[in-house]
Amino acid sequence: MDVGISTVKPVPRVDVAAVAALIRDTQLESGEIPWHTGGKTDPWDHVEAAMGLGVAGYIQEARRAFAWLKNQQLEDGSWYAAYRQGRPEDRTRDANLSAYIAVGVYHHYLLTGDLDFLETYWSTVARAIDFALGLQAAGGEIHWAISPEGRVDPMALLTGSSSVLMSVRCALAAAEQLGIRRPDWRAAACRLAHALRHERHRFNVTKSRFSMDWFYPVLCGALTGVEARRRIEKHWSKFVVKGQGVKCVADEPWITVAETSELCLALAAMGNGSAAAAVFAWIADKRFEDGTYWCGHTVPDMTVWPEEKITWTNAVVLLAADALFDLTPAGRIFNHRFWRSAGDR
Repeated sequence: MDVGISTVKPVPRVDVAAVAALIRDTQLESGEIPWHTGGKTDPWDHVEAAMGLGVAGYIQEARRAFAWLKNQQLEDGSWYAAYRQGRPEDRTRDANLSAYIAVGVYHHYLLTGDLDFLETYWSTVARAIDFALGLQAAGGEIHWAISPEGRVDPMALLTGSSSVLMSVRCALAAAEQLGIRRPDWRAAACRLAHALRHERHRFNVTKSRFSMDWFYPVLCGALTGVEARRRIEKHWSKFVVKGQGVKCVADEPWITVAETSELCLALAAMGNGSAAAAVFAWIADKRFEDGTYWCGHTVPDMTVWPEEKITWTNAVVLLAADALFDLTPAGRIFNHRFWRSAGDR
């Protein structure tokens, strides 16, 4: 894993105020946070953006975002895959997109220590996790979604299932704080973790061209220790362009700030802070004049694309900065040692 650590300059600090202002100013009065001004909203990226607001100290704005989600939740505990101005745009009900509120709510609890907040959102989280785990197959993998026509799509994705595992862990941690036991969730998480570690053939649609399939099992804690290090090292040269960042897709020339920041989170989570800092330094200049971050750029010609300023991209930069610089108590949420010290809850 050659990231050129010895030649890296001190990691520049993120302009937290500028980055958070983009998310705040894009947020609608309703609390909804679209991808960009005039863009769509999906539940997963909406949660990510809310987490970014929280890291920057915009607690009330983050809570407006969670309140919007709570109000939009469907009877079965899910959300639609996409909205625009509060109206459903894609009526697919995705397990991963729906479950991720558990990560956002527990992150906000770590940030604030507010048990009342956790209690307020407990039923929302519980219904979301029940929906996602209702799509778990016998082998542990999570079926992707329910179509707008009401059919279960049997596709099982490694990245999505890894993220669901993180969501269930956060839901279990929230339950512990509230004195609630959910042994059914714990058993489901064990089956899912086993599949992610030992039976990856169960994830029946290959997305191995995508960098998230590479590092998400590490980011979400399915792989730790030696297993995590081996997986990161195995595909490092496939996805990483030294000095630039992480490709979204291995055979395309597009570096993305979000995937680069998420790799930083994965490296920090597994205890390799030096490598995380080195990679994070590569995106220091991938910014607009106002201090907000590009979505991505091509290599080697450095064409910035798309031109929009993306809320969730900027949010994950804040999350990576938190993991690296200990900006808030929530910066440990992906840290493998944090979960291990808690007995993996």
